[in-house]
Amino acid sequence: MVKRALLLSVAAAAASCVRVSEGRAERDRAVGAAEIDGLSIVVDDGLAAVRALQPARVDLWGNAPALSLRLVLDAARDVELRVDNAMADARAFVGARVIDSTAPGTRRAFVIPADAFAPSEGRFAARVLVRPPDADEPRRFRFAMYADVQEAIDRVQDVYARMNAEEGVSFALMAGDQTTHGGPDELEVFQREMATLRFPVFATLGNHELGKPEVPYHDWFGRGSSSFELHGARFTLLDSASATIDAIVYDWLDDWLARGRGRVHVVAMHIPPIDPIGVRSGSFASRNEANKLLARLAEGRVDLTLYGHVHSYYAFENAGIPAYIAGGGGAIPERFDNVGRHFLVIDVDPVAQTHATRLVRVD
Repeated sequence: MVKRALLLSVAAAAASCVRVSEGRAERDRAVGAAEIDGLSIVVDDGLAAVRALQPARVDLWGNAPALSLRLVLDAARDVELRVDNAMADARAFVGARVIDSTAPGTRRAFVIPADAFAPSEGRFAARVLVRPPDADEPRRFRFAMYADVQEAIDRVQDVYARMNAEEGVSFALMAGDQTTHGGPDELEVFQREMATLRFPVFATLGNHELGKPEVPYHDWFGRGSSSFELHGARFTLLDSASATIDAIVYDWLDDWLARGRGRVHVVAMHIPPIDPIGVRSGSFASRNEANKLLARLAEGRVDLTLYGHVHSYYAFENAGIPAYIAGGGGAIPERFDNVGRHFLVIDVDPVAQTHATRLVRVD
């Protein structure tokens, strides 16, 4: 959690109408699109970061269970598509063609053959879907949620072992503060430690990822604000790392809320709009903005809100929406709360439009 002085500076910036997170929202726009001579890629909705491009190979870091992307080549040829942090049962679909992964687990690899690319305006293009075969099927499923690893970045394996022991978890949401300072070295350690999980982790960033002026987070893990669907439920991740939501993101949010209407809709972010205790710097810099955001979520019929930032566990309501803070990923805990490290396991039934949340203690 940030120091009080830092939060006061954020509040002062907000009061003076400085959009402290505008630059990150603009970077969100650019995630998922890249080009080199002879090859270009656009991932719909920026739901994957482009890690590397070669004339016959594309490396992505996925931040959603289902990806849709367009590859364009100067000449038809085989292209290897590698998707790290993918669903463990994901396949690639090109039209009616189904392509199995040549790699196991969450590091998927697919060879998109030359004849899958169709002539298009003097080039060759293919629309590729990377997703579980039943991604659109409304059915019950389970996910985990955690936040605030920070200085425990290289001591998190027992948390991950406990997550792996939970039956039926499809993926985890990570609500920020993966690191202490957000530098490339720490982001690399976080990625390396995640490799032991048997499912992917879809994340947003926290205030501790803002410790470097260039904020390299987007190059590693993609957008801070994004939205996706799985099995008929919608999930939205918002970048609240500066104790505010940028105006650009509010525009996206209106669309995501419309898409989620009539479905189970889960919204996660790092800093909660309102601190349920209210005696520390654990909420948005502006109470007016907090009320504005929660009013939108309530009007949009959001079913569940998930937060980090506060290094403890709280179950409460905001604007009538069930809310949970689960900041037990390993960062220095709140004193005397007797909670210890923890995460949430959440069961979703999109057909019945219900959800159930369970606290799992690690310590």
